[in-house]
Amino acid sequence: MIRRSSKTYIDNLLNQNPKWNILDIGCGYTAHKNATVICDVQDLSNIYKEKHFVKLTSNILPFKDKEFDFVIASHVIEHVKDVKFFIKELQRVSSKGYIELPTILEDNLVFENKKDHLWHMEFDDDKNQLIVSKKIQFLEPILTVSSAKKFLKYFRQSLVLELLWENSIEFEIQDKNFNNLEKISRLTLFRKFFSKLFRNITR
Repeated sequence: MIRRSSKTYIDNLLNQNPKWNILDIGCGYTAHKNATVICDVQDLSNIYKEKHFVKLTSNILPFKDKEFDFVIASHVIEHVKDVKFFIKELQRVSSKGYIELPTILEDNLVFENKKDHLWHMEFDDDKNQLIVSKKIQFLEPILTVSSAKKFLKYFRQSLVLELLWENSIEFEIQDKNFNNLEKISRLTLFRKFFSKLFRNITR
């Protein structure tokens, strides 16, 4: 089962279970402090000298079945070409874990996401199911990664999906077609903003 959670809840859960064997996969330079094993496509062994680092060289995670008590995949799935296989691998190496993903809004707002992300992610609260669809750029980005992080302080629930799963990850890959898609232009947004601002000033 997969359901909404929060990073705060996950942090507390991992702090309460210090003996757990925890894998953080695809974390780059921001591995969770409780992770015992770090796995990434980059060689970050010099960064994580006090952890056990494993470089990922294929789609198959280089770990035994149910080797871990918990697996963290934070901002990883939206980059993966074969989503179905990657999710199966997460379920294979652990019985529970935390998945963090950008919402469609956040995905469209950030410049760096435009070329790096392959998928949009939503969560169906009625079915407790992750909904995956091919990424569509609805608007031209207006934020850098660093500025988006500042927004997270106040708008985290609007920008990030935080999911806890146990035993299984229910998901569905949907083919969403948007005929006659009208992208939201940055220029149009700024024009409307300054037009409104000017009207308020001249009143």
